[in-house]
Amino acid sequence: MLRVNNIEVRYSNVILVLRGISFEVADGQCVALLGANGAGKSTTLKSISGLLKSELGKVTDGTIEFDGKRIDRKRPEEITQMGIVQAPEGRRLCEHLNTEENLLSGSLACSDRTLTKKNLNMVYDYFPRLKTINRRTAGYLSGGEQQMVVIGRALMGSPRLILFDEPSLGLAPLLVKEIFAIIRKINAEEKIGFLLVEQNVSGALSIANYGYVMELGRIVLDGEASKLKENPDIKEFYLGLSELDQRKSYKEIKHYKRRKRWL
Repeated sequence: MLRVNNIEVRYSNVILVLRGISFEVADGQCVALLGANGAGKSTTLKSISGLLKSELGKVTDGTIEFDGKRIDRKRPEEITQMGIVQAPEGRRLCEHLNTEENLLSGSLACSDRTLTKKNLNMVYDYFPRLKTINRRTAGYLSGGEQQMVVIGRALMGSPRLILFDEPSLGLAPLLVKEIFAIIRKINAEEKIGFLLVEQNVSGALSIANYGYVMELGRIVLDGEASKLKENPDIKEFYLGLSELDQRKSYKEIKHYKRRKRWL
C-alpha cells in the first residue's frame, strides 16, 4: 500500500534530516517506526502526509508511493483524500470546540452524511467515553480523553492508512495500555493500516506486525515485531534489559561501553 523509496529530506534546502530511508506498509498492516529523539521519525511521517511543506521541508531525493501513485509532490489535502491521515504528536485539538465538533472536523472532506454518521457511531463504539462527554469543551478534557478524540477524528475520514505520532506521549501507564489495545482492535476489525511512531518500544512492538529502527536519519534495523523484541540490541538500548543489569562491580559499569552491532 505504502512504499517509501530511498528518500532524502532537507529543511530550507540545507539541513539534511533523512538520509536515504526505505520501507513499506502493506494493506491493513501495523508497522512501528522506532528510535530516539532526533532520529527523524516525525519528519518521515510529515514527508508522507505532505505536512513537511509547511515547515520549509522537502523530499529532495527518492519517491513515496501510495497504491502505486507517487505522492511526495502532492499537497496535504490531496494526500488526505487518497486515504492517508496523520494524527500529530501532542494531541492537537480545536480546544474551543466540543468533543463531537472535533470529531466531525475529521470528516470535512466527506460529503456523504450517511457515511459521516456511520463513522461517528463507529468512533463511539470504540470509545464509549466520548459519547458521554460529546458536548464537553475539548480544552477541558483529560489527556487520555483528548487522545481518544485524536484517534476518533482520524477515523472519521474513512482512512486506509493512519500515521500516528507518539500516541502514548504524556499518558499514564494504564491509559497507554488502553490506547494501544484500542489501536490493535481497530487494526484487526477495520483492516486500517497503521504507521506508528513511538518511543514506547515495548508497547509499539506488542501491537505491530513489523518494525523499523531509525537512527540519525537512517533505518538501521528492521524485522518482524516478535523478533525485534528478542533482539539483544533492542533489549539493551530501548527496553533497558542487558547483561549490565547482572553486574555488581561499579568498576565494570563505569568502563562499560555500549556498542550497537548495526553501526
